Amino acid sequence: MIAEETLVKQLKQKDTQAKAFEMLINTYKERLYWHIRRIVLDHDDADDVLQNTFIKVYRSIDGFKGDSKLYSWMYRIATNESLTFLKQKSRKLGVNSEALQERMANNLQADVYFEGDEIQYQLQQAIATLPEKQKLVFNMKYFEELKYEEISEILETSVGGLKASYHLAVKKIESYLKEN
Repeated sequence: MIAEETLVKQLKQKDTQAKAFEMLINTYKERLYWHIRRIVLDHDDADDVLQNTFIKVYRSIDGFKGDSKLYSWMYRIATNESLTFLKQKSRKLGVNSEALQERMANNLQADVYFEGDEIQYQLQQAIATLPEKQKLVFNMKYFEELKYEEISEILETSVGGLKASYHLAVKKIESYLKEN
């Protein structure tokens, strides 16, 4: 694996950009796909958002200052693209974001790419009831096993606030699972 600083340098130079971008995609596509998929739930939607994320990364790489890690910057873009996608989808369907989340969670069982059992399905239903920020923090901590410091960099939020959000999310999920 190439050093991050070298990759960024190559992404910003026209003669090395194509090869560096291919390397970037190969390195991060799976992690970013699953991050996006946990937000938008649907496989096809996740593919679309992933593609939009890489397009935005490609177009914005010159603006990347290196203040954060490259993957943190890309996660932030992927998160924002996912949330924008959900807002547009709920607007298009004429439903609020809570109704959209519920509908998407219900559609999971019909998704041929969803490999979970009943317990995972119940967990996804519980996660769908969480407010946006708690959902993001829970997914990043629980599924992606990111450290609070990494999540803090991606979401630009304090570690203390993230710990509180995660704790609340876990309590709400436990409560949902007990009731259902």
